[in-house]
Amino acid sequence: MPIDPATGLVAALDIGGTKIAGALVDGEGRVRVRSRRPTPAREGGETVMAAVEAVLADLAASPLWETVGAVGIGSAGPVDASLGTVSPVNVPGWRDYPLVERVRRATGGRPVTLVGDGVAMTAAEHWLGAARGHANALCLVVSTGVGGGLVLDGRIHPGPTGNAGHIGHVPVDLDGEPCACGGRGCVERIAAGPPLARRALENGWRPGPDGDVSAAAVAAAAQAGDPIAVAAFERAAQALAAGIAATAALVEIDLAVVGGGVAGAGEALFAPLRRSLDTYARLSFVRNLTVVPAATGTDAGLLGAAAAAMPPGAGATG
Repeated sequence: MPIDPATGLVAALDIGGTKIAGALVDGEGRVRVRSRRPTPAREGGETVMAAVEAVLADLAASPLWETVGAVGIGSAGPVDASLGTVSPVNVPGWRDYPLVERVRRATGGRPVTLVGDGVAMTAAEHWLGAARGHANALCLVVSTGVGGGLVLDGRIHPGPTGNAGHIGHVPVDLDGEPCACGGRGCVERIAAGPPLARRALENGWRPGPDGDVSAAAVAAAAQAGDPIAVAAFERAAQALAAGIAATAALVEIDLAVVGGGVAGAGEALFAPLRRSLDTYARLSFVRNLTVVPAATGTDAGLLGAAAAAMPPGAGATG
Protein backbone atom coordinates (compact mmCIF):
# COMPACT_ATOMS: atom_id res chain seq x y z
CA MET A 1 0.00 0.00 0.00
CA PRO A 2 1.59 3.34 -0.97
CA ILE A 3 1.96 6.08 1.63
CA ASP A 4 -0.52 8.92 1.24
CA PRO A 5 1.72 11.90 0.39
CA ALA A 6 -0.64 14.23 2.24
CA THR A 7 -0.06 12.49 5.57
CA GLY A 8 2.89 10.14 5.14
CA LEU A 9 1.23 7.91 7.72
CA VAL A 10 3.55 5.10 8.80
CA ALA A 11 3.76 2.64 11.66
CA ALA A 12 6.89 3.12 13.77
CA LEU A 13 8.55 0.75 16.25
CA ASP A 14 11.18 1.76 18.80
CA ILE A 15 12.73 -1.40 20.25
CA GLY A 16 15.14 -1.25 23.16
CA GLY A 17 16.35 -3.26 26.11
CA THR A 18 13.64 -1.99 28.45
CA LYS A 19 10.64 -1.13 26.27
CA ILE A 20 9.01 -1.71 22.90
CA ALA A 21 7.09 1.36 21.75
CA GLY A 22 4.91 1.72 18.68
CA ALA A 23 3.09 4.59 17.02
CA LEU A 24 1.29 5.74 13.92
CA VAL A 25 3.05 8.90 12.73
CA ASP A 26 2.03 11.34 10.02
CA GLY A 27 4.16 13.33 7.58
CA GLU A 28 4.38 16.31 9.92
CA GLY A 29 5.78 14.25 12.77
CA ARG A 30 2.56 14.02 14.76
CA VAL A 31 1.99 10.84 16.76
CA ARG A 32 -1.60 9.82 16.07
CA VAL A 33 -1.79 6.50 17.95
CA ARG A 34 0.68 4.88 20.34
CA SER A 35 1.32 1.67 22.27
CA ARG A 36 4.01 0.35 24.59
CA ARG A 37 5.09 -2.91 26.23
CA PRO A 38 8.05 -3.80 28.45
CA THR A 39 10.80 -5.71 26.66
CA PRO A 40 11.13 -9.25 28.05
CA ALA A 41 14.85 -8.92 27.39
CA ARG A 42 15.94 -11.99 29.37
CA GLU A 43 13.39 -14.26 27.74
CA GLY A 44 13.67 -16.20 24.50
CA GLY A 45 13.51 -14.62 21.08
CA GLU A 46 9.93 -15.63 20.38
CA THR A 47 8.77 -14.12 23.67
CA VAL A 48 10.36 -10.83 22.67
CA MET A 49 8.72 -11.05 19.26
CA ALA A 50 5.36 -11.69 20.91
CA ALA A 51 5.71 -8.33 22.69
CA VAL A 52 6.45 -6.65 19.34
CA GLU A 53 3.38 -8.30 17.82
CA ALA A 54 1.25 -7.14 20.75
CA VAL A 55 2.31 -3.54 20.11
CA LEU A 56 1.52 -3.93 16.41
CA ALA A 57 -1.86 -5.41 17.27
CA ASP A 58 -2.65 -2.34 19.37
CA LEU A 59 -1.80 -0.09 16.43
CA ALA A 60 -3.76 -2.25 13.99
CA ALA A 61 -6.85 -1.86 16.16
CA SER A 62 -6.98 1.82 15.21
CA PRO A 63 -9.22 2.87 12.31
CA LEU A 64 -6.16 4.71 10.94
CA TRP A 65 -4.35 1.41 10.37
CA GLU A 66 -5.78 0.97 6.87
CA THR A 67 -4.01 4.17 5.77
CA VAL A 68 -0.59 2.94 6.91
CA GLY A 69 1.64 2.37 3.90
CA ALA A 70 4.93 1.33 5.52
CA VAL A 71 6.62 0.37 8.77
CA GLY A 72 9.82 1.84 10.21
CA ILE A 73 11.84 0.13 12.94
CA GLY A 74 14.51 1.68 15.12
CA SER A 75 16.12 -1.13 17.10
CA ALA A 76 18.87 -1.46 19.65
CA GLY A 77 21.87 -2.82 17.85
CA PRO A 78 23.81 -3.96 16.19
CA VAL A 79 21.37 -4.31 13.34
CA ASP A 80 21.97 -5.45 9.78
CA ALA A 81 19.67 -3.46 7.54
CA SER A 82 20.99 -5.25 4.47
CA LEU A 83 19.77 -8.61 5.82
CA GLY A 84 16.86 -7.34 7.92
CA THR A 85 18.27 -8.87 11.10
CA VAL A 86 18.98 -7.59 14.62
CA SER A 87 21.32 -8.73 17.38
CA PRO A 88 20.77 -6.28 20.26
CA VAL A 89 23.51 -6.51 22.86
CA ASN A 90 20.95 -6.16 25.65
CA VAL A 91 18.47 -8.72 24.22
CA PRO A 92 20.37 -12.04 24.21
CA GLY A 93 17.45 -13.98 22.72
CA TRP A 94 17.79 -12.08 19.46
CA ARG A 95 20.92 -12.99 17.55
CA ASP A 96 20.68 -12.50 13.78
CA TYR A 97 16.95 -12.41 14.38
CA PRO A 98 14.94 -11.90 11.16
CA LEU A 99 12.99 -8.95 12.51
CA VAL A 100 12.13 -7.30 9.19
CA GLU A 101 10.56 -10.47 7.80
CA ARG A 102 8.63 -11.13 11.01
CA VAL A 103 7.29 -7.56 11.15
CA ARG A 104 6.42 -7.65 7.43
CA ARG A 105 4.45 -10.83 8.04
CA ALA A 106 2.69 -9.33 11.08
CA THR A 107 1.67 -6.19 9.18
CA GLY A 108 0.11 -7.78 6.13
CA GLY A 109 3.14 -7.53 3.85
CA ARG A 110 3.75 -3.82 4.24
CA PRO A 111 7.27 -2.63 3.36
CA VAL A 112 9.56 -2.45 6.40
CA THR A 113 12.63 -0.26 6.89
CA LEU A 114 15.13 -1.10 9.65
CA VAL A 115 17.71 1.23 11.22
CA GLY A 116 19.66 1.18 14.46
CA ASP A 117 18.18 3.13 17.37
CA GLY A 118 20.96 5.69 17.22
CA VAL A 119 20.30 6.31 13.53
CA ALA A 120 16.58 6.61 14.30
CA MET A 121 17.22 9.22 16.98
CA THR A 122 19.50 11.05 14.54
CA ALA A 123 16.80 11.05 11.87
CA ALA A 124 14.33 12.50 14.37
CA GLU A 125 16.69 15.23 15.53
CA HIS A 126 17.62 16.16 11.97
CA TRP A 127 13.97 16.22 10.90
CA LEU A 128 12.35 17.97 13.88
CA GLY A 129 14.93 18.56 16.61
CA ALA A 130 18.23 20.09 17.63
CA ALA A 131 20.14 19.00 14.50
CA ARG A 132 17.63 20.54 12.10
CA GLY A 133 19.47 22.66 9.55
CA HIS A 134 22.90 21.21 10.40
CA ALA A 135 24.84 19.53 7.63
CA ASN A 136 27.28 17.56 9.80
CA ALA A 137 26.31 16.25 13.23
CA LEU A 138 26.54 13.32 15.61
CA CYS A 139 23.46 12.39 17.64
CA LEU A 140 23.75 10.13 20.69
CA VAL A 141 21.31 8.10 22.75
CA VAL A 142 22.66 7.60 26.29
CA SER A 143 20.34 5.26 28.16
CA THR A 144 20.50 1.52 28.98
CA GLY A 145 23.14 1.48 26.24
CA VAL A 146 24.81 4.15 24.14
CA GLY A 147 23.92 4.48 20.47
CA GLY A 148 24.54 7.10 17.84
CA GLY A 149 24.08 8.19 14.28
CA LEU A 150 25.58 10.63 11.79
CA VAL A 151 24.38 13.45 9.59
CA LEU A 152 26.97 14.04 6.84
CA ASP A 153 26.61 16.60 4.05
CA GLY A 154 23.02 17.23 5.09
CA ARG A 155 21.84 13.62 4.94
CA ILE A 156 21.46 10.77 7.40
CA HIS A 157 24.39 8.38 6.92
CA PRO A 158 23.35 4.94 8.21
CA GLY A 159 26.11 3.01 6.46
CA PRO A 160 25.67 -0.31 4.63
CA THR A 161 24.19 -2.18 7.60
CA GLY A 162 22.52 0.73 9.43
CA ASN A 163 25.11 1.06 12.22
CA ALA A 164 27.28 4.01 11.17
CA GLY A 165 27.90 6.39 14.05
CA HIS A 166 27.50 3.69 16.73
CA ILE A 167 29.65 5.59 19.22
CA GLY A 168 28.72 3.31 22.10
CA HIS A 169 31.22 0.70 20.99
CA VAL A 170 34.13 3.00 20.30
CA PRO A 171 36.88 1.99 22.78
CA VAL A 172 37.98 4.89 25.00
CA ASP A 173 39.73 2.97 27.81
CA LEU A 174 42.47 0.69 26.50
CA ASP A 175 42.64 -1.23 29.79
CA GLY A 176 38.92 -0.99 30.49
CA GLU A 177 36.43 -3.63 31.49
CA PRO A 178 35.07 -6.14 28.98
CA CYS A 179 31.93 -4.96 27.19
CA ALA A 180 28.90 -7.05 26.29
CA CYS A 181 29.79 -6.51 22.61
CA GLY A 182 32.99 -8.54 23.08
CA GLY A 183 35.29 -5.54 23.09
CA ARG A 184 36.90 -3.73 26.00
CA GLY A 185 36.70 -0.23 27.38
CA CYS A 186 33.81 0.92 25.18
CA VAL A 187 31.99 4.21 25.70
CA GLU A 188 28.84 2.25 26.57
CA ARG A 189 30.65 0.28 29.28
CA ILE A 190 31.36 3.54 31.09
CA ALA A 191 28.65 6.05 30.18
CA ALA A 192 25.41 4.03 29.91
CA GLY A 193 22.98 4.18 32.82
CA PRO A 194 23.60 0.78 34.46
CA PRO A 195 27.43 1.01 34.59
CA LEU A 196 27.22 4.65 35.69
CA ALA A 197 24.98 3.67 38.62
CA ARG A 198 27.11 0.65 39.42
CA ARG A 199 30.25 2.79 39.58
CA ALA A 200 28.57 5.18 42.00
CA LEU A 201 27.54 2.27 44.27
CA GLU A 202 31.01 0.71 44.15
CA ASN A 203 32.53 4.01 45.20
CA GLY A 204 30.30 4.41 48.23
CA TRP A 205 27.16 6.17 47.05
CA ARG A 206 24.06 5.05 48.91
CA PRO A 207 20.46 5.42 47.68
CA GLY A 208 17.74 7.16 49.62
CA PRO A 209 15.01 5.50 51.69
CA ASP A 210 13.23 4.30 48.55
CA GLY A 211 16.22 2.13 47.66
CA ASP A 212 16.34 3.41 44.06
CA VAL A 213 19.77 2.55 42.60
CA SER A 214 19.06 3.65 39.02
CA ALA A 215 21.05 6.18 37.04
CA ALA A 216 18.14 8.59 37.53
CA ALA A 217 18.61 8.33 41.30
CA VAL A 218 22.34 8.94 40.91
CA ALA A 219 21.48 11.96 38.73
CA ALA A 220 19.23 13.38 41.45
CA ALA A 221 22.05 12.92 43.97
CA ALA A 222 24.53 14.60 41.62
CA GLN A 223 22.16 17.53 41.13
CA ALA A 224 22.00 17.84 44.92
CA GLY A 225 25.80 17.94 45.11
CA ASP A 226 26.64 14.43 46.31
CA PRO A 227 30.37 14.16 45.48
CA ILE A 228 30.33 10.45 44.60
CA ALA A 229 27.38 10.88 42.26
CA VAL A 230 29.02 13.94 40.72
CA ALA A 231 32.20 11.90 40.13
CA ALA A 232 30.22 9.10 38.46
CA PHE A 233 28.72 11.58 36.00
CA GLU A 234 32.10 13.19 35.39
CA ARG A 235 33.54 9.79 34.45
CA ALA A 236 30.62 9.09 32.10
CA ALA A 237 30.98 12.55 30.56
CA GLN A 238 34.70 11.99 30.01
CA ALA A 239 34.01 8.77 28.08
CA LEU A 240 31.36 10.46 25.97
CA ALA A 241 33.65 13.42 25.26
CA ALA A 242 36.46 11.13 24.12
CA GLY A 243 34.13 9.35 21.71
CA ILE A 244 32.62 12.58 20.41
CA ALA A 245 36.04 14.15 19.88
CA ALA A 246 37.26 11.08 18.00
CA THR A 247 34.19 11.21 15.76
CA ALA A 248 34.71 14.92 15.10
CA ALA A 249 38.32 14.32 14.11
CA LEU A 250 37.27 11.61 11.65
CA VAL A 251 34.33 13.26 9.89
CA GLU A 252 34.36 16.95 10.92
CA ILE A 253 31.02 17.29 12.68
CA ASP A 254 30.23 20.66 14.25
CA LEU A 255 27.36 19.55 16.49
CA ALA A 256 26.76 16.73 18.96
CA VAL A 257 23.18 16.18 20.13
CA VAL A 258 22.80 14.10 23.29
CA GLY A 259 19.51 12.46 24.29
CA GLY A 260 18.28 9.44 26.20
CA GLY A 261 17.51 8.84 29.85
CA VAL A 262 20.99 9.63 31.17
CA ALA A 263 20.92 12.97 29.35
CA GLY A 264 17.90 13.78 31.51
CA ALA A 265 20.40 14.55 34.26
CA GLY A 266 20.85 17.95 32.61
CA GLU A 267 23.87 19.95 33.72
CA ALA A 268 25.04 17.08 35.93
CA LEU A 269 26.06 15.49 32.62
CA PHE A 270 26.40 18.42 30.22
CA ALA A 271 28.68 20.61 32.36
CA PRO A 272 31.42 17.98 32.73
CA LEU A 273 30.84 16.89 29.12
CA ARG A 274 31.65 20.38 27.86
CA ARG A 275 34.70 20.58 30.12
CA SER A 276 35.99 17.23 28.91
CA LEU A 277 35.45 18.22 25.28
CA ASP A 278 37.67 21.23 25.89
CA THR A 279 40.37 18.72 26.84
CA TYR A 280 39.89 16.24 23.98
CA ALA A 281 38.75 18.38 21.04
CA ARG A 282 41.84 20.54 20.55
CA LEU A 283 42.47 20.49 16.79
CA SER A 284 41.46 23.65 14.96
CA PHE A 285 38.74 21.96 12.90
CA VAL A 286 37.00 20.40 15.93
CA ARG A 287 37.53 23.12 18.53
CA ASN A 288 34.20 24.85 17.87
CA LEU A 289 32.16 21.68 18.32
CA THR A 290 28.89 22.41 20.12
CA VAL A 291 27.08 19.97 22.42
CA VAL A 292 23.34 20.39 23.00
CA PRO A 293 20.50 18.34 24.50
CA ALA A 294 18.18 16.49 22.15
CA ALA A 295 14.87 18.19 21.44
CA THR A 296 12.58 15.34 20.39
CA GLY A 297 12.41 13.76 23.85
CA THR A 298 11.11 10.29 24.53
CA ASP A 299 9.50 10.10 21.09
CA ALA A 300 12.83 10.40 19.27
CA GLY A 301 13.04 6.69 18.44
CA LEU A 302 9.49 6.57 17.12
CA LEU A 303 9.82 9.76 15.06
CA GLY A 304 13.14 8.60 13.63
CA ALA A 305 11.81 5.16 12.75
CA ALA A 306 8.93 6.87 10.99
CA ALA A 307 11.32 9.21 9.16
CA ALA A 308 13.35 6.23 7.95
CA ALA A 309 10.26 4.66 6.38
CA MET A 310 8.92 7.79 4.70
CA PRO A 311 9.66 8.41 1.03
CA PRO A 312 11.36 11.67 0.01
CA GLY A 313 8.89 14.53 0.15
CA ALA A 314 6.57 12.88 2.66
CA GLY A 315 7.89 15.04 5.49
CA ALA A 316 11.10 13.47 6.74
CA THR A 317 14.60 14.47 5.78
CA GLY A 318 16.88 12.33 3.66
